[in-house]
Formats: sequence, structure tokens, C-alpha cells
Amino acid sequence: MKEIMESVDYIKNKLSWSDEPVGVILGSGLGSFTDNLSDKVALSYQDIPNFSKTTVVGHAGELVKGSIANQTVLAMRGRFHLYEGHPVTSVVLPIRVLIQLGCKKIIITNAAGGINDKFHPADLVLISDHINFMGQNPLSGPNFEELGPRFPDMSEAYSPKLRNLAKTCGERLNIELKEGVYAGWLGPSYETPAEIRMLKTVGADLVGMSTVPETIAAQHAGAEVLGISCVTNYAAGISHEKLSHADVKDVADKVKDRFGSLVTEIIKGMND
Repeated sequence: MKEIMESVDYIKNKLSWSDEPVGVILGSGLGSFTDNLSDKVALSYQDIPNFSKTTVVGHAGELVKGSIANQTVLAMRGRFHLYEGHPVTSVVLPIRVLIQLGCKKIIITNAAGGINDKFHPADLVLISDHINFMGQNPLSGPNFEELGPRFPDMSEAYSPKLRNLAKTCGERLNIELKEGVYAGWLGPSYETPAEIRMLKTVGADLVGMSTVPETIAAQHAGAEVLGISCVTNYAAGISHEKLSHADVKDVADKVKDRFGSLVTEIIKGMND
């Protein structure tokens, strides 16, 4: 809690706003969303107390404050992953900081592999639920009542209300949105074809190496979460293509305009 509040105090001393901000976590290759913000101010993660340095290509490593239609947005361009060697408490530090800064609604995005046969690269998918295959939970250990209850409910980890808003915005923009279950995988190696067959059997439509710890921490603190995956590749064994992070970034770059328009419209809709 001390580390969280040190980060919060630093940000509050550098930035100011008067409304309830919307938080956004931007995944691999999706950081260009901040181009849609007006009156932007950025803070490097390296300057924020207790924030780690991002090591993954496609993660800028900065907090950007801006606005959309007079709505303050706090966007994290890049995240920390368990596979980088960070403890799970560091992985979820940014989202806990966003919540302490007043964000009651948070949009969590990621690049993901498509398992569902109906999902294809460049699809945007609303996350309806997740399965935690990471082997860790950010709530393990002593519980801090200042953050949330010992046993938080996870039956609606991804807000149905925000998903309905996203669908309405997608229809308005003529952007097709699919929906599915996200499997959180530790990484950093991509999954084997046998592992993908297992994930498909247990009900996963998407797989990625983030989001799950952040969503658990957000639910613990009572925030509403909207999860959006950009399908950047077919999961292992679905096609004959080899998987690479460069391809992930390329597909994310192709979808950035649709993605940016969608998230912008959703944030506008939160005020209606």
C-alpha cells in the first residue's frame, strides 16, 4: 500500500484533473491510441516511484493524461508481465495506482492469439471471461482491506454493461466485434499446438500473456473492467505459420485506426 500511494502522490503532484478519469491499459502495438487524446501530458514509468522499466518492444512505458470530449483519460502505454521476471505485485501496481487515482472504469487491452476457428488476425474481441493458467494470483498473501475484500467475487469480471456499450459503439462505427474467453498464459514462449488444443477443450477462445492479473486486481478494488483483445495471430497449430512478436506488432499496427476509433467512442459513451 505504501508503494501504491508513493506512485499516486507523485502523479498527483505532476498532473491534475477535476473529473473522474477513465483508465486505459494499452497492450502490444496499441499505444498509438493516445494520438486520439487532446491536451496530452506524459510521465515516463522510469520517473514514477516503484514503477518498473518496460522491456518489451511495442510498450512505450509511459503514463499519458489527456482528454476525449472533456473526459479525462489516464492511459498506460505499456505494461509489466510476469514473464519479464516481475513479481505479480509489480505487474498489477499500475492498475492499482489508476484505481487510487479515481478510475472506476478501466479498459484493459491486449494482443492475443486466436484459438476460436471464427477468430482471425485483425479481429477485435470483447473479453467475456477469462481462465487463469498463469499459476499466480495477485491477491495471494496478506489481504489489504484498503484495496478490497479477502474473497472478491469474479462472476462478472468483465462488465456486461461496458460490453453492451462497446457493442453499441461498434455498430455505430460499423466495426465488427466478436466476443470470447481469454486464457492467461505465463509465457514468454508461445504455446505448443498440444497446449492450444487443451485450451480449446476447456473453453478458451483467445490466449495471451497479460490482462488476467490486472483484471483480478481491478475486481478486488471494485472497478468495472472492459477487456478488448486484438487478435494478432492464429494460435499455434491453428495455421502453419510460425509465431513471432514482429508479426504481432505488424497486425496491431494495421488495426490501430479501428481500435482507436472504437475506444474513443466507448469513452464518449461512458458519459451519456
